[in-house]
Amino acid sequence: MCDGGEGNGSITGILVADHRRLERLLDSAVSRDGRVERDAYDRFRAGLLRHIGIEEKILLPAAQRRNGGVPLPIAAKLRLDHGAIAALLMPTPTSVVLATLRAILERHDLLEEGQEGLYCTCDAVLRDDDDRLMDRLRTAPDVTVLPCSDAPAVLGAVRRAVERAGFVLPGDFPG
Repeated sequence: MCDGGEGNGSITGILVADHRRLERLLDSAVSRDGRVERDAYDRFRAGLLRHIGIEEKILLPAAQRRNGGVPLPIAAKLRLDHGAIAALLMPTPTSVVLATLRAILERHDLLEEGQEGLYCTCDAVLRDDDDRLMDRLRTAPDVTVLPCSDAPAVLGAVRRAVERAGFVLPGDFPG
């Protein structure tokens, strides 16, 4: 983690803590026998979509404004990843869907949490915007979450979003 990013008073601190919270929610959503506990999964799903919204609607635009209107170099990749992750939240959560989601989140989180990642970059770039920005990150609203769907059009959209982001779906992925 970047210097000074360990507490909840930094972008890194707030968003890394949220990553760990989301990981715990996902872990609690899957029973020992592999069944998905839908209430816990739905909380994970809503929390992850809120987290993506924070990055897409607050953090990346603030960094772009502070960077003279130029997006951060990592922004395009993060947006593709966010599209793939959000798409993977649409189908019914099966073991294959969840394994795919976990694998993508693991790689994605490294891009955000690393020493050269989004959060450390934003801590440096946005240090003058601290108080107001921290309040916006902490008070971001919940998002509306649509029901899961396994419609062919949804599964096709999931496949395209995941592949566009550069990930490979397992052969036994639905659809």
